[in-house]
Amino acid sequence: MTAAVFEHGGPWTEAEYLALGETRDRVELFDGSLYVTPAPTPRHQHISGEIRVALRPAAHAVGLHVLEAVNVRLRSGRIPIPDLVVVGEIDFDDPVVDGAAVRLVCEIISPSNAATDKVLKMHYYAAAGIPWYLLVEQDTGTLRLHRLDGSHYVEHAVAKPGGSLRLAEPVVAEIRPAELLPGR
Repeated sequence: MTAAVFEHGGPWTEAEYLALGETRDRVELFDGSLYVTPAPTPRHQHISGEIRVALRPAAHAVGLHVLEAVNVRLRSGRIPIPDLVVVGEIDFDDPVVDGAAVRLVCEIISPSNAATDKVLKMHYYAAAGIPWYLLVEQDTGTLRLHRLDGSHYVEHAVAKPGGSLRLAEPVVAEIRPAELLPGR
């Protein structure tokens, strides 16, 4: 992938982006530019897995699916890779999930890209009309659930270690921040 990225001139098209295929790095497409970050840390992946475990039974009960690290097309040429999504009906063989199928998107905030998750992606997910946005602080496990209000997100609920986050939409589930952290 490295040679293909450095030898490429001009903005990236969605077709060129998808032609890169699977990589060890997380490569996202934002309006003609690639955004490359290293693979997540074990802590990050542990938290993601625990959230998936917490949401999966409730999602299955209502015909939804919980997926980790998939390409989501928010619009043509804008494809982030959220840490986790709750989706409705999708084509499991398509390399890209359409943003219209996403009911909840979750980002686990990494110290190296906190602004991307809190500002850029929050704006992009809201513009795509994704109803719920869950932000997770890696160091404490604090959960911040945002709901779409018009064209932007408003904070709906916060749960810190010792508490719990109760979701009523898009699934009925409870997530305890203290249980997300490794070594609990």
